[in-house]
Amino acid sequence: MSPTSSPKPTIVLIPGSFALPEYYKGIVDGVVANGLEIQALHLPSVGTGPNEGREGDVLPTLYDDAAHIAEEITRLADNGEDVILVTHSYGGAPGTQSVKGLAKKAREAEGKPGGLIRLAYLTSLVPSVGQTAAGVLADVPEEQRSEMQVDERGWLYHSNYKTSAALSFSDIPPEEGEAWAAKFTRHSSASFNTPLTYAGYRDVPVSYLLCEDDLVIPKDVQEAEIAMIERESGNKVHVTSIKSGHIPILSMPQEVISWITQTAEVA
Repeated sequence: MSPTSSPKPTIVLIPGSFALPEYYKGIVDGVVANGLEIQALHLPSVGTGPNEGREGDVLPTLYDDAAHIAEEITRLADNGEDVILVTHSYGGAPGTQSVKGLAKKAREAEGKPGGLIRLAYLTSLVPSVGQTAAGVLADVPEEQRSEMQVDERGWLYHSNYKTSAALSFSDIPPEEGEAWAAKFTRHSSASFNTPLTYAGYRDVPVSYLLCEDDLVIPKDVQEAEIAMIERESGNKVHVTSIKSGHIPILSMPQEVISWITQTAEVA
């Protein structure tokens, strides 16, 4: 590396609800092959395995997820690393919440190294302050909602893999989608109903991978989020659009890998 070149940023990937980090292995491997460091986190609100929740009497909230993300960003930043936070689906909500005090400019003002330099939303739930993740989807038609139940401990689970697959995995073969839906964990119901208290998108530049054929977070919802971020931050969002459903990590993995790589290059 020449004296004038800058180190490449490290990518922290926040999975969606019901999703283990290993589900993103193809993306992680592809980004690593492009010369970047990346890791996917296991959120406290996500269960430990297919159709499983977690032990304990207290349901993890969005704030628990945000604290977990912030801890990892802090660890990397304290080592002098610049960090890009890539979020998918539900991950956008705790990812946004986690940013407080972690932007590189904020850390520099305190004499600290490293920090967060960009938020990158992959068809994510991005609430405004006071809004919940569930609230972002309040106007989505009932027929575009997966069938879910809540167990006796408050953990959400998909009760009809066929309908879940048709919505979440709409652009891969149905049998493949149903097999993936059967891998969903249970997810803390409390996390979807915790209001956002910190608008991290005001602190750092924002990129957004808009998935035009998404049935879970429809295009108009994504566009409304982008407009809200621009209004609240006063900055333009760098938007890339692809013809994908909700989970392009399976249907269009190369496009996702390229987007993450290019986002790191412009950060």
